[in-house]
Formats: sequence, C-alpha cells, structure tokens
Amino acid sequence: MAVLVCSLAASPVYAAPEDTVESLQDEQSDLKDQKSAAESELSSLQEQLETLMSKAADLEEQLIAKGQEISQAEDDLEAAEEKRQTQYEAMKLRIRYVYESGGDAATIEKILSSGDITSILTQAEYSQRVHEYDRAQLKAYAETVSRIADLEEKLRTEMADLQDLEAQYQEQQDELNATISSKRDEISGLDEMLQEAARKILAEQQRQAEEERRAAQEAEEQAAENGSGDEPDQSGRDAVGESDTGGEPAAGTDTGNTAEEPSYDSSKGGSAVSRAYGKLGKPYAWGAAGPDSFDCSGLVSYALTGSYVHTWTTTDFMTWTQVSDPQPGDICTSATHCGIYIGNGQMIHAPQTGDVVKVSPVHSGMIYVRY
Repeated sequence: MAVLVCSLAASPVYAAPEDTVESLQDEQSDLKDQKSAAESELSSLQEQLETLMSKAADLEEQLIAKGQEISQAEDDLEAAEEKRQTQYEAMKLRIRYVYESGGDAATIEKILSSGDITSILTQAEYSQRVHEYDRAQLKAYAETVSRIADLEEKLRTEMADLQDLEAQYQEQQDELNATISSKRDEISGLDEMLQEAARKILAEQQRQAEEERRAAQEAEEQAAENGSGDEPDQSGRDAVGESDTGGEPAAGTDTGNTAEEPSYDSSKGGSAVSRAYGKLGKPYAWGAAGPDSFDCSGLVSYALTGSYVHTWTTTDFMTWTQVSDPQPGDICTSATHCGIYIGNGQMIHAPQTGDVVKVSPVHSGMIYVRY
C-alpha cells in the first residue's frame, strides 16, 4: 500500500509538463527567429535612414550656399542701381549745361573768337577734352546699365536654381519623414511582439511551476497521511517564480549607454528665447542668418550666439545630446527643420520660403537638444 501511495503521489509531478515545456521551447525558438528577422529589417531601415539624412544634409548645404549667393547678387544689383542713378543725374546736369550754353555752335564760336592762334588751339583742346569726358561718362553709364541687366539675369537664373533645389529638398524631406515613420512603426510593432511573447512565456512557466508545486505538496500530504518518511522529488521547483529567457534582457529593456544630459542654464536659455522673439516677422531666406532675414538654422544659430553667422545646420543639431526635460532656449530639431523652444509645446522658427519668423507648435517627431 505504501509503495502504491508513493507511486500515485509522484506521478503528477512528471506526467504532463513535458509536452508543454517542449512547446514552450519551440515558442522561444520562434520568438528568437522573429526577433532576428525584425532586427535585420530594422538594420536595413537604419541604413536607408542614414542615406536619406546624408542626402538631406547635402541638399541643405547647397540651399544655404545658393541662398547666400542670391543675397550677394541682390546687394550687387542694389549697388549698381544706385551707381546708375548717380550717373544718370550727373548726365542730366551736363546735358542741361550744354543746352543752356548753346551746344556745339556756341563751342565753335567760342573757339573762333579766342583771338590769336594759341588761344584758339587751347580753347579747341579744352573743348575736345570736355567732349571726351562726356563720351566717357556716357560709356560708363551704358556699362552700368549692361551690368545691371547681367545681374538681373544671373539673379533670375539663381532663383530658378534655388526653386529647383527647394523642390528636391521638399521631396527628400517627405521621403525622409515617411522612412522615419515606417521605422517607428516597425520598432513599435517589434516591441509589442517581444513584450507579448515574454508575457506568454513567463505566464506559462509560472503556471507549470505552480502545477509542480501543488503536485509536490499533494504528494507530501499524501505521504504524511500514509506515514511515509520518504521526501518527494523536488526537481523542477528551484525555478518557481523565475523566468528563463535564455539569458537575454526582457523586451523593452534598454541596455545601451546614454550620454549624460547637459545641465540647463536659465540665463543662456532666456537670452536665446529673447533673441528669437526679437526677430519675429523677419522674412525667410535660404542661407540667411540675419539681421533682416533668416532660414531655420540661421535663426537658431543667431539665437544661441547673438552673432549673425550661419554657425550650424539641422544636421549638426541632430548630433547633439538629446534632453528628456526640454526648457526654454533648448533646440527642437528634426533631420530637416529646427527652432528655439519657448515652453508649453511652442517654438519660434523660420518656417519656409514666403513665410516669416513666428511662433508655432513644436512639430511632431522633433527631438530636443541643448547648447
């Protein structure tokens, strides 16, 4: 009877779990395969993202350079227009003087009435020099007018080139944003899959451990009732409540190193916000960093330093250490745009061609970095 009781008491510990454990191991193997495949896809997406960011950075640099060329051409054109106007006014005065003095007939009469031959020659030489001066002034005026026409043509060409670059940049930006969105969806789906699988594995292991614990407890109670001194087998109980996931961290656990966030200086942050506020309403211009027009990174460069120098681009800002608790004066940036954070989910930025520096909500997908 004692032998029979011990046999019946021991059987629940080992009877059924083998199929469940094997199934669990298969599930773990499938999970690892899925994880490996997802990581491979994420790696491919990351390579695509880096390629797109590199192309976007190159286009941004070209746009900044072209914008600066256009700005210089506009300055040259303005200077040429001022010179043309000055020359035109001088020629009007000269024409009026010649007309009032009688023109060529008066000049000839003045030469012939000079008296002796020496005076006549002197007067003739003087008149010749006056005419040469007038011709030189007329030639200079004509050259200035021609230069203005060339500058206007150059400006039209460069503006057309800029518009083409802007169209390419916008297309690149849309493609980049789509890839980023796809990458985020992929990561989110992977995280959910891993977390759900980990929960299922843990629940199954806990269920099996609980079954083993109950079976062992029943065996002990049965043996005690029958006066048996034999101790039931404790195998399989050491891992009660523990989860074996092959030595890997739980899904969603961040095992990477995170750079230390820079400390916040309210004085620097306040100065950046104040400078940005001071440029509200200024027009957008590619490559401009003030004082009267800005592009997005030109405005941020000015706000951070107080200098009208295009110090950084959005590509530069994306490499700065990210902060988790943004404060006024921090930079909100994506791979294609940036602005100065002013608090409450708002930023000051230079949006795009045809727009002006203004306050707007921080764009979706932007990160925050600190100077």
